[in-house]
Amino acid sequence: MNNAQITAKGDAYVMNTYKRIPLAFEKGQGSWLWDADGKKYLDFLSGLAVNCLGYAHPVMVKAISEQAAKIMHTSNLYWIKQQVEIAQILVEQSGLGKAFFCNSGAEANESAIKLARKYAKAKMGQDKYEVITFSNSFHGRTLATVSATGQTKYQKGFEPLPTGFKFAEFNDLEDLRSKVTDKTCAVMLEPIQGEGGINAALPEFLKGVKELCNEKGLLLIFDEVQCGIGRTGKMFAYQNYGIQPDILTLAKSLAGGFPIGAMIASDQVAAGFVPGDHASTFGGNHLACSTALAVINYILDNNLMDHVLEMGKYLRTKFDGLKDKYSFIREVRGMGLMIGIQVEADGNRILEECMKEGLIINCVGGNVLRLLPTFIITKEEANLAVGILDKVLAKM
Repeated sequence: MNNAQITAKGDAYVMNTYKRIPLAFEKGQGSWLWDADGKKYLDFLSGLAVNCLGYAHPVMVKAISEQAAKIMHTSNLYWIKQQVEIAQILVEQSGLGKAFFCNSGAEANESAIKLARKYAKAKMGQDKYEVITFSNSFHGRTLATVSATGQTKYQKGFEPLPTGFKFAEFNDLEDLRSKVTDKTCAVMLEPIQGEGGINAALPEFLKGVKELCNEKGLLLIFDEVQCGIGRTGKMFAYQNYGIQPDILTLAKSLAGGFPIGAMIASDQVAAGFVPGDHASTFGGNHLACSTALAVINYILDNNLMDHVLEMGKYLRTKFDGLKDKYSFIREVRGMGLMIGIQVEADGNRILEECMKEGLIINCVGGNVLRLLPTFIITKEEANLAVGILDKVLAKM
Protein backbone atom coordinates (compact mmCIF):
# COMPACT_ATOMS: atom_id res chain seq x y z
CA MET A 1 0.00 0.00 0.00
CA ASN A 2 1.13 3.55 -0.66
CA ASN A 3 0.67 6.61 1.60
CA ALA A 4 -2.76 7.44 0.20
CA GLN A 5 -4.07 3.89 0.57
CA ILE A 6 -2.79 3.55 4.14
CA THR A 7 -4.30 6.94 5.02
CA ALA A 8 -7.68 5.96 3.56
CA LYS A 9 -7.77 2.66 5.42
CA GLY A 10 -6.64 4.37 8.62
CA ASP A 11 -9.46 6.90 8.33
CA ALA A 12 -11.89 4.00 8.03
CA TYR A 13 -10.66 1.86 10.91
CA VAL A 14 -8.46 3.83 13.34
CA MET A 15 -9.95 6.09 16.01
CA ASN A 16 -9.50 9.78 15.28
CA THR A 17 -7.26 10.81 18.20
CA TYR A 18 -4.40 12.33 16.18
CA LYS A 19 -4.35 14.99 13.49
CA ARG A 20 -2.17 12.73 11.38
CA ILE A 21 0.05 13.80 8.51
CA PRO A 22 -0.88 11.62 5.49
CA LEU A 23 2.43 9.75 5.52
CA ALA A 24 3.29 6.21 6.59
CA PHE A 25 6.92 5.33 7.20
CA GLU A 26 8.03 1.84 6.29
CA LYS A 27 11.80 1.81 6.84
CA GLY A 28 14.41 3.64 8.84
CA GLN A 29 18.20 3.65 8.96
CA GLY A 30 20.25 5.89 11.21
CA SER A 31 18.64 9.34 11.19
CA TRP A 32 16.71 8.67 7.97
CA LEU A 33 13.19 7.44 7.17
CA TRP A 34 11.50 6.21 4.00
CA ASP A 35 7.74 6.48 3.48
CA ALA A 36 5.39 4.05 1.72
CA ASP A 37 5.94 5.94 -1.56
CA GLY A 38 9.68 5.50 -1.29
CA LYS A 39 10.53 9.13 -0.41
CA LYS A 40 13.48 9.70 1.93
CA TYR A 41 13.40 12.06 4.93
CA LEU A 42 15.95 13.34 7.44
CA ASP A 43 14.35 12.88 10.85
CA PHE A 44 14.78 15.82 13.23
CA LEU A 45 11.98 14.64 15.52
CA SER A 46 13.14 11.08 16.35
CA GLY A 47 9.66 9.81 17.10
CA LEU A 48 9.01 12.68 19.56
CA ALA A 49 12.32 12.33 21.42
CA VAL A 50 12.07 8.54 21.48
CA ASN A 51 14.42 7.10 18.83
CA CYS A 52 17.62 8.41 20.41
CA LEU A 53 19.83 5.90 18.55
CA GLY A 54 17.95 6.41 15.32
CA TYR A 55 16.52 3.52 13.33
CA ALA A 56 17.66 -0.10 12.98
CA HIS A 57 20.61 0.49 15.29
CA PRO A 58 22.53 -2.80 15.46
CA VAL A 59 22.77 -2.90 19.26
CA MET A 60 18.99 -2.58 19.54
CA VAL A 61 18.28 -5.06 16.76
CA LYS A 62 20.60 -7.57 18.43
CA ALA A 63 19.14 -7.05 21.91
CA ILE A 64 15.53 -7.37 20.75
CA SER A 65 16.05 -10.37 18.47
CA GLU A 66 18.16 -12.33 20.96
CA GLN A 67 15.82 -11.66 23.88
CA ALA A 68 12.68 -12.39 21.84
CA ALA A 69 14.14 -15.80 21.00
CA LYS A 70 14.55 -16.56 24.71
CA ILE A 71 11.68 -15.06 26.71
CA MET A 72 9.70 -11.83 26.37
CA HIS A 73 7.36 -11.71 29.36
CA THR A 74 6.62 -13.50 32.62
CA SER A 75 4.97 -10.72 34.73
CA ASN A 76 6.26 -9.03 37.87
CA LEU A 77 5.18 -11.90 40.08
CA TYR A 78 8.75 -13.05 39.55
CA TRP A 79 12.16 -11.39 39.47
CA ILE A 80 13.38 -10.28 36.05
CA LYS A 81 17.16 -10.16 35.72
CA GLN A 82 17.22 -7.45 33.05
CA GLN A 83 14.86 -5.28 35.10
CA VAL A 84 17.15 -5.55 38.11
CA GLU A 85 20.14 -4.61 35.95
CA ILE A 86 18.56 -1.53 34.36
CA ALA A 87 17.21 -0.48 37.77
CA GLN A 88 20.76 -0.57 39.16
CA ILE A 89 22.08 1.62 36.33
CA LEU A 90 19.28 4.20 36.68
CA VAL A 91 19.61 4.33 40.46
CA GLU A 92 23.38 4.74 40.30
CA GLN A 93 23.18 7.35 37.54
CA SER A 94 20.49 9.36 39.35
CA GLY A 95 21.68 9.03 42.94
CA LEU A 96 18.18 7.94 43.96
CA GLY A 97 17.12 4.71 45.63
CA LYS A 98 14.61 2.41 43.93
CA ALA A 99 13.00 2.10 40.48
CA PHE A 100 9.52 1.09 39.29
CA PHE A 101 8.84 0.17 35.66
CA CYS A 102 5.79 0.67 33.49
CA ASN A 103 5.07 1.20 29.79
CA SER A 104 4.86 4.94 29.11
CA GLY A 105 5.54 8.44 30.35
CA ALA A 106 1.96 8.98 31.45
CA GLU A 107 2.09 5.79 33.52
CA ALA A 108 5.39 6.88 35.05
CA ASN A 109 3.86 10.22 36.07
CA GLU A 110 0.73 8.51 37.35
CA SER A 111 2.88 6.31 39.57
CA ALA A 112 4.81 9.36 40.81
CA ILE A 113 1.59 11.11 41.81
CA LYS A 114 0.34 8.00 43.59
CA LEU A 115 3.63 7.53 45.43
CA ALA A 116 3.77 11.19 46.49
CA ARG A 117 0.25 11.02 47.94
CA LYS A 118 0.79 7.65 49.62
CA TYR A 119 4.06 8.75 51.20
CA ALA A 120 2.70 12.15 52.25
CA LYS A 121 -0.41 10.72 53.89
CA ALA A 122 1.69 8.27 55.87
CA LYS A 123 4.44 10.69 56.87
CA MET A 124 2.84 14.15 56.85
CA GLY A 125 -0.85 13.61 57.57
CA GLN A 126 -4.03 12.46 55.84
CA ASP A 127 -4.82 15.96 54.54
CA LYS A 128 -1.63 16.08 52.43
CA TYR A 129 -2.59 15.33 48.83
CA GLU A 130 -2.25 18.43 46.61
CA VAL A 131 0.38 18.51 43.88
CA ILE A 132 1.44 21.84 42.36
CA THR A 133 2.40 21.82 38.68
CA PHE A 134 3.06 24.67 36.24
CA SER A 135 1.70 26.65 33.33
CA ASN A 136 2.44 25.13 29.91
CA SER A 137 3.39 21.81 31.47
CA PHE A 138 2.48 18.44 29.99
CA HIS A 139 2.39 15.28 32.10
CA GLY A 140 0.27 12.81 30.13
CA ARG A 141 -3.17 11.80 28.90
CA THR A 142 -4.58 9.69 31.72
CA LEU A 143 -7.26 11.46 33.77
CA ALA A 144 -4.82 12.15 36.61
CA THR A 145 -1.91 13.27 34.43
CA VAL A 146 -4.07 15.41 32.15
CA SER A 147 -5.45 17.03 35.30
CA ALA A 148 -1.85 17.72 36.35
CA THR A 149 -1.10 19.28 32.95
CA GLY A 150 -1.04 23.07 32.95
CA GLN A 151 -2.74 23.47 29.55
CA THR A 152 -6.53 23.60 29.56
CA LYS A 153 -6.79 22.60 25.89
CA TYR A 154 -5.93 19.02 26.87
CA GLN A 155 -8.59 18.93 29.60
CA LYS A 156 -11.67 20.17 27.75
CA GLY A 157 -14.48 17.65 27.56
CA PHE A 158 -13.13 15.35 30.25
CA GLU A 159 -14.67 17.10 33.23
CA PRO A 160 -15.12 16.48 36.08
CA LEU A 161 -11.38 16.11 36.42
CA PRO A 162 -9.71 14.47 39.41
CA THR A 163 -9.04 17.05 42.09
CA GLY A 164 -5.88 17.79 44.02
CA PHE A 165 -3.86 19.75 41.47
CA LYS A 166 -2.94 23.44 41.53
CA PHE A 167 -1.00 25.46 38.98
CA ALA A 168 1.73 28.05 39.33
CA GLU A 169 3.48 30.16 36.71
CA PHE A 170 6.59 28.47 35.36
CA ASN A 171 9.82 30.24 36.36
CA ASP A 172 7.92 32.36 38.93
CA LEU A 173 9.03 31.35 42.41
CA GLU A 174 6.82 33.83 44.23
CA ASP A 175 3.73 32.57 42.43
CA LEU A 176 4.65 29.02 43.40
CA ARG A 177 5.13 30.07 47.02
CA SER A 178 1.67 31.69 47.02
CA LYS A 179 0.07 28.41 45.90
CA VAL A 180 1.50 26.25 48.70
CA THR A 181 -1.05 25.38 51.39
CA ASP A 182 -1.23 23.02 54.33
CA LYS A 183 -2.60 20.40 51.88
CA THR A 184 0.35 20.54 49.50
CA CYS A 185 2.44 17.36 49.36
CA ALA A 186 4.57 17.81 46.21
CA VAL A 187 5.77 20.08 43.43
CA MET A 188 5.99 18.48 39.97
CA LEU A 189 7.74 20.01 36.98
CA GLU A 190 9.66 19.39 33.77
CA PRO A 191 13.16 20.90 34.01
CA ILE A 192 12.68 21.62 30.31
CA GLN A 193 9.10 21.76 29.08
CA GLY A 194 8.65 19.91 25.80
CA GLU A 195 5.03 20.18 24.68
CA GLY A 196 4.91 23.62 26.28
CA GLY A 197 7.43 25.00 23.78
CA ILE A 198 10.96 23.98 24.87
CA ASN A 199 11.01 26.19 27.96
CA ALA A 200 13.96 25.57 30.28
CA ALA A 201 13.70 26.26 33.99
CA LEU A 202 15.89 29.16 35.06
CA PRO A 203 18.72 28.01 37.38
CA GLU A 204 17.69 30.44 40.11
CA PHE A 205 14.07 29.29 39.82
CA LEU A 206 14.90 25.60 40.15
CA LYS A 207 17.23 26.34 43.07
CA GLY A 208 14.41 28.29 44.72
CA VAL A 209 11.93 25.45 44.13
CA LYS A 210 14.28 22.99 45.83
CA GLU A 211 14.79 25.33 48.78
CA LEU A 212 11.03 25.89 49.08
CA CYS A 213 10.38 22.14 49.07
CA ASN A 214 12.98 21.67 51.78
CA GLU A 215 11.51 24.53 53.80
CA LYS A 216 7.92 23.27 53.57
CA GLY A 217 8.66 19.54 53.68
CA LEU A 218 7.36 18.95 50.14
CA LEU A 219 8.41 16.27 47.68
CA LEU A 220 10.07 17.44 44.47
CA ILE A 221 9.11 15.47 41.35
CA PHE A 222 10.97 15.94 38.07
CA ASP A 223 9.14 14.80 34.94
CA GLU A 224 11.97 13.94 32.54
CA VAL A 225 9.90 11.83 30.18
CA GLN A 226 11.06 13.98 27.26
CA CYS A 227 14.20 15.73 28.49
CA GLY A 228 15.84 12.77 30.25
CA ILE A 229 18.20 9.98 29.12
CA GLY A 230 20.95 12.10 27.62
CA ARG A 231 18.97 14.55 25.49
CA THR A 232 20.46 17.60 27.21
CA GLY A 233 24.01 16.24 27.27
CA LYS A 234 23.60 14.87 30.80
CA MET A 235 21.92 11.58 31.62
CA PHE A 236 19.19 13.58 33.37
CA ALA A 237 18.33 17.22 32.68
CA TYR A 238 18.34 18.13 36.39
CA GLN A 239 22.05 17.30 36.50
CA ASN A 240 22.64 20.49 34.49
CA TYR A 241 21.31 22.37 37.54
CA GLY A 242 22.97 20.46 40.36
CA ILE A 243 19.63 19.82 42.06
CA GLN A 244 18.35 16.43 43.23
CA PRO A 245 14.65 15.46 43.10
CA ASP A 246 12.85 13.07 45.41
CA ILE A 247 11.07 11.38 42.51
CA LEU A 248 12.07 11.18 38.83
CA THR A 249 10.03 9.96 35.84
CA LEU A 250 11.40 8.68 32.53
CA ALA A 251 10.19 7.11 29.29
CA LYS A 252 10.68 8.07 25.60
CA SER A 253 14.45 7.57 24.97
CA LEU A 254 14.84 5.00 27.74
CA ALA A 255 14.65 2.05 25.34
CA GLY A 256 15.20 3.95 22.09
CA GLY A 257 11.76 3.18 20.67
CA PHE A 258 10.59 0.14 22.62
CA PRO A 259 7.75 1.06 25.03
CA ILE A 260 8.92 1.47 28.62
CA GLY A 261 8.51 3.98 31.43
CA ALA A 262 10.23 4.31 34.79
CA MET A 263 9.69 6.10 38.08
CA ILE A 264 12.67 6.38 40.43
CA ALA A 265 12.53 7.63 44.01
CA SER A 266 14.79 8.06 47.00
CA ASP A 267 14.88 5.08 49.34
CA GLN A 268 12.92 7.05 51.94
CA VAL A 269 10.12 7.99 49.54
CA ALA A 270 10.11 4.65 47.70
CA ALA A 271 9.26 2.98 51.02
CA GLY A 272 5.86 4.65 50.71
CA PHE A 273 4.83 1.84 48.35
CA VAL A 274 4.23 -1.64 49.70
CA PRO A 275 3.02 -4.73 47.77
CA GLY A 276 -0.46 -4.08 46.39
CA ASP A 277 -0.14 -0.29 46.23
CA HIS A 278 0.85 -0.12 42.57
CA ALA A 279 1.65 -2.47 39.70
CA SER A 280 2.01 -2.92 35.95
CA THR A 281 1.48 -6.27 34.22
CA PHE A 282 3.72 -5.52 31.25
CA GLY A 283 5.96 -3.04 33.05
CA GLY A 284 9.67 -3.80 32.90
CA ASN A 285 9.37 -7.16 31.18
CA HIS A 286 12.34 -9.05 29.76
CA LEU A 287 12.11 -7.61 26.25
CA ALA A 288 11.62 -3.98 27.29
CA CYS A 289 14.41 -4.04 29.85
CA SER A 290 16.85 -5.88 27.57
CA THR A 291 16.32 -3.14 25.01
CA ALA A 292 16.72 -0.40 27.61
CA LEU A 293 19.96 -2.01 28.82
CA ALA A 294 21.33 -2.06 25.29
CA VAL A 295 20.43 1.59 24.74
CA ILE A 296 21.71 2.95 28.05
CA ASN A 297 24.93 0.95 27.93
CA TYR A 298 25.59 2.14 24.38
CA ILE A 299 25.06 5.76 25.42
CA LEU A 300 27.41 5.37 28.38
CA ASP A 301 30.07 3.19 26.73
CA ASN A 302 30.37 5.44 23.68
CA ASN A 303 30.32 8.83 25.44
CA LEU A 304 27.29 9.68 23.36
CA MET A 305 26.28 12.52 25.67
CA ASP A 306 29.49 14.35 24.70
CA HIS A 307 28.34 14.08 21.09
CA VAL A 308 24.91 15.38 22.08
CA LEU A 309 26.55 18.43 23.67
CA GLU A 310 28.81 19.01 20.67
CA MET A 311 26.01 18.73 18.12
CA GLY A 312 23.65 20.76 20.29
CA LYS A 313 26.14 23.64 20.38
CA TYR A 314 26.81 23.29 16.66
CA LEU A 315 23.12 23.44 15.77
CA ARG A 316 22.47 26.35 18.14
CA THR A 317 25.18 28.33 16.36
CA LYS A 318 23.61 27.55 13.00
CA PHE A 319 20.10 28.41 14.19
CA ASP A 320 21.34 31.63 15.79
CA GLY A 321 22.66 32.47 12.34
CA LEU A 322 19.18 31.95 10.91
CA LYS A 323 17.80 34.19 13.65
CA ASP A 324 20.14 36.97 12.54
CA LYS A 325 19.00 36.41 8.97
CA TYR A 326 15.21 36.29 9.51
CA SER A 327 13.56 38.97 11.62
CA PHE A 328 10.50 36.80 12.33
CA ILE A 329 12.60 34.35 14.40
CA ARG A 330 12.08 35.60 17.94
CA GLU A 331 14.19 33.17 19.95
CA VAL A 332 16.28 30.02 19.73
CA ARG A 333 16.24 28.10 23.01
CA GLY A 334 16.76 24.72 24.60
CA MET A 335 19.57 22.50 25.78
CA GLY A 336 21.59 19.80 24.01
CA LEU A 337 19.50 18.20 21.27
CA MET A 338 16.23 19.61 22.58
CA ILE A 339 15.83 22.83 20.63
CA GLY A 340 12.95 25.25 20.10
CA ILE A 341 12.80 28.02 17.50
CA GLN A 342 10.05 30.54 18.25
CA VAL A 343 8.77 32.32 15.16
CA GLU A 344 6.33 35.11 14.37
CA ALA A 345 4.99 33.05 11.50
CA ASP A 346 2.78 30.03 10.85
CA GLY A 347 4.84 27.25 12.37
CA ASN A 348 2.61 24.55 10.94
CA ARG A 349 3.15 25.88 7.43
CA ILE A 350 6.92 25.78 8.03
CA LEU A 351 6.57 22.17 9.19
CA GLU A 352 4.63 21.25 6.04
CA GLU A 353 7.16 22.93 3.75
CA CYS A 354 10.04 21.20 5.52
CA MET A 355 8.28 17.87 5.04
CA LYS A 356 8.00 18.55 1.31
CA GLU A 357 11.76 19.17 1.26
CA GLY A 358 12.45 15.92 3.12
CA LEU A 359 12.99 17.22 6.66
CA ILE A 360 10.86 16.06 9.59
CA ILE A 361 10.36 18.60 12.38
CA ASN A 362 7.50 19.42 14.75
CA CYS A 363 5.58 22.51 15.81
CA VAL A 364 4.11 23.15 19.27
CA GLY A 365 1.80 25.99 20.19
CA GLY A 366 1.53 27.04 16.56
CA ASN A 367 4.73 29.07 16.61
CA VAL A 368 7.57 27.05 18.16
CA LEU A 369 9.50 24.72 15.88
CA ARG A 370 10.55 21.73 17.98
CA LEU A 371 13.73 19.96 16.93
CA LEU A 372 14.64 16.65 18.59
CA PRO A 373 17.24 14.94 16.40
CA THR A 374 18.76 11.55 17.11
CA PHE A 375 21.83 11.30 19.33
CA ILE A 376 23.80 9.92 16.37
CA ILE A 377 23.23 12.93 14.11
CA THR A 378 26.29 13.92 12.06
CA LYS A 379 27.52 17.39 11.10
CA GLU A 380 26.73 16.64 7.48
CA GLU A 381 23.14 15.79 8.41
CA ALA A 382 22.93 18.84 10.66
CA ASN A 383 24.10 21.07 7.80
CA LEU A 384 21.53 19.50 5.49
CA ALA A 385 18.73 20.15 7.99
CA VAL A 386 19.80 23.77 8.50
CA GLY A 387 19.97 24.24 4.73
CA ILE A 388 16.45 22.91 4.23
CA LEU A 389 15.10 25.07 7.04
CA ASP A 390 16.87 28.11 5.58
CA LYS A 391 15.31 27.42 2.19
CA VAL A 392 11.83 27.09 3.73
CA LEU A 393 12.16 30.20 5.91
CA ALA A 394 13.18 32.23 2.87
CA LYS A 395 9.67 31.62 1.49
CA MET A 396 7.86 32.89 4.59
